[in-house]
Parts: sequence; structure tokens; C-alpha cells
Amino acid sequence: MPGPSAPAITETGRTRRPPALPPPAGNGRLLGAAVIDSVGSGLVVAFVLVYFARTTTLSLAAVGGALSLARLLAAPTAVCVGPLIDRWGARRTALAGNAVSAVGYAGFLCGHGVWQIVLVTWLAQVGAVTYWTSSSGLVVLAAEAAARPRWFALLHTLRNSGLAVGGALGALLVGAAGTAGLNAVMVANAASYAAAALLLARWRPVREPSAGAGVRAREPERRRVAAVRPDGGYRAVLRDRRYLLLVAVNVNFVFTALVLNLLLAVHITTGLHRPAWIAGVLLVVNGVQVAVTQTGVSRRLERFRPVRVIAASALLNAVAFGLFAAVRLTPGWCVLGGLLLGIVLYTLAETAATPFSADLSVSLAPEHLRGRYLAVHQLSWTFGQTVAPGVLTLLLTRGAGWPWLFLIALSLAAVPALLRLERLIDAPATAVDPVAADARIAR
Repeated sequence: MPGPSAPAITETGRTRRPPALPPPAGNGRLLGAAVIDSVGSGLVVAFVLVYFARTTTLSLAAVGGALSLARLLAAPTAVCVGPLIDRWGARRTALAGNAVSAVGYAGFLCGHGVWQIVLVTWLAQVGAVTYWTSSSGLVVLAAEAAARPRWFALLHTLRNSGLAVGGALGALLVGAAGTAGLNAVMVANAASYAAAALLLARWRPVREPSAGAGVRAREPERRRVAAVRPDGGYRAVLRDRRYLLLVAVNVNFVFTALVLNLLLAVHITTGLHRPAWIAGVLLVVNGVQVAVTQTGVSRRLERFRPVRVIAASALLNAVAFGLFAAVRLTPGWCVLGGLLLGIVLYTLAETAATPFSADLSVSLAPEHLRGRYLAVHQLSWTFGQTVAPGVLTLLLTRGAGWPWLFLIALSLAAVPALLRLERLIDAPATAVDPVAADARIAR
């Protein structure tokens, strides 16, 4: 596991911290692709169901069923993408994912029947999962190990800002032009994915070997592993206890990330009986706080061990969820203040954990199997996004406090799991890394 980057020493003997923003030299097209991709995603994130409901004669139930079926059919995508990353590299695979998404969203304009909606939504989902499974590998190509947390922080900032800008533009288009505005949103989103794919195609990261050179460089290691374990591949990931523990812990953070989209507004309107605009205010606070503080928070936390930072973030989340639940028991004038304090702590946990968790997911993966490792990590998002809506709404039917108690318990359980992960990381490589062990035996 990479340690924190040491501050530079100046001629006067003072320490100089690394800059909050990583130098973009040579990686401008990667940053441009991230911005365009995020703005495009923000355009449509709230309007997919509305789009098909307004542009087709199908019932809302039929549209919802088609969207659910498409997501179900796209569920195995990450497992299929992992070997592609190992063979062709993260940049080419992410490029392909954006291209597939562009085709999918362009196809929305032709989606009038159930099977057509399933097809185009499936394409869009396959493209998105392909890109996100590859995205952590893009940072590996752009930055040295010590600078990766700052890169992940920067990309997280750009992602959140782009989604906010795209969401505002989408709302303006739909509000001003109705169905025509919805069609314009889909066209703009398809164009954004095509532009992001073009930028990735023109990006030439210095750490990316040529296709032939990369395969030749990894071939000796592949042969050593294959000599001991012919089936290799995902079996190596499933035998890596520390990585599976990281993936399991990440499910907690997937549930946490979905709080803003799934739970907070419902809690405010039905549990607290407060107006919906409060949820909008909290979303704005979250977006602004991430945009303003993400890179600075990451830089200041670089001197701490990544696992400890993530564990502290889980504790912060538990406190934030406790505040969200406890405001039900406070006087009316305290509710807004409690919610604001809760969202500030929640966002602080998000800005602290996100870059270091992403960095761990690539740092703990052997280079020649990194695609498969990242695919298994992506499955934690697929699982969480599939299960969380049902679990949280079921708990909500039992009482307004139950979802928060569940999330508090989940966050607290993550802390000892993370401390266990730290011990596994510190253990000798052969004790936890089956790939390293088998390669040593093969020698």
C-alpha cells in the first residue's frame, strides 16, 4: 500500500506541502472528458423515467418495468469488462464505454416500445458500467502512486460540479421546452459521451504502454501465474482476502452515497413533515462543499494512513445519520440547524473517504489483473444500488428512524472491518496475496 507523500524540503529548511491540485500536464484531455461526461450525465439523471413516460404511449408501470429489466440484463457487465481492461488497457476500455453510451442515449429518440426501451437503456447502462469499471485505471495512467489521491479528489470535484451544472441545464431545457426539451437533453447527452470518447482517444498518457508492448511486458508474469493456476483470472481475486474485505466495506459506502438520492428528501417530507425545499437546500450545500473543499481536504489528509482516514469517515457518517434521526425529537426551530450540521458532517466524510478508497482499490490490485480486480470492486456498487432502494424503503415503512439506525450500524461495523484490512495490508504479501504467492512458487 502506498504511504503518504512526504512534503518537500525547501532551501530554508521549511516543509512545502504538495499542491492541492495535481499538475494536469499531458492529461488535459482526461480532465476535459471527465467534465463533459459529468455535465452530460447531469442532464439526464433525473429525466430518464419522465422521458419515456412523456414520449411514448406506454404506462408508467410498463416503462418502469422496462428500465428495471434493462438494468438487470446489464448487471454482469463489470465481470465481462474486467478481462478487457487487462487485455486492452483502461483508456481504450473507457473510450469504448463512452461510445456505447453515446449510441444508447441517441437510441432513446427511437425508443417507443417496451423492447426498444430495454435495448437502448441496456446499451446506456452497459456503457456507463464499462466506463466506471475502467475509470480508476485512468488515474493510474495519469499519475504516480503518491499523487493518486489528489487526482481522485480532483476528478470527484469535477464529477460533482459537472452533475450540478448538467442538472441545472437539464431542468431549464425541460422546463422551457417540455417534450422538445427532453429530446434536446438526450441529444446533448449522447453528444457529450461521443465528445468524451473522442478526447480519450486523443489522450496519450505517458504511463500507458503500447498495446503490443503492454502484452509483452506482462506475458512473463502471466505465464508464471498460469503455470501454477491455469484458470487464474477471477479466481485470484476471490482468493485475495484483503481485496474482498475492501469490496465488502465499500458496500457500506455505496449505501451511504445513496442517502441523498433515496432517503433524505423522503425523510424530510414524510418523517419530519417539513417542506421539500429543505432537501434541495441540503443538496446544494453538499455540492458546494464538495466543490470548494474536496482537493484541500485530501491534501491535508495525505499524511495519515488511507485506511484510518476511511475508518474516520465511517464514524463521521454514523454521527451525521444520528443527527438526521435525532432532529425528529428536537424543537421545531432546531430541525433545520440539525439537518445542516448533519449534511456538513456527511459531506466531510464523503470528501475524506472518496479519494483514498478509490486509491486503495487500484493500489491493492496486481497490475496484470487490475481490470478483474476493479470489476469485482464495481460489483459492490451494482449490488448496493440494486439492494439499497428496497432495504431503505422497507425500513422506512417500519418508522422514520429505522433507516438511520440501520445506516449507523452499517457505518460502525465498517470500522473494525477496516482495521482488520489494515492488519492484512501490513501482513507479509504471501499471507494475503495469492497471486504473489503463486508467482514466488513458480520461480
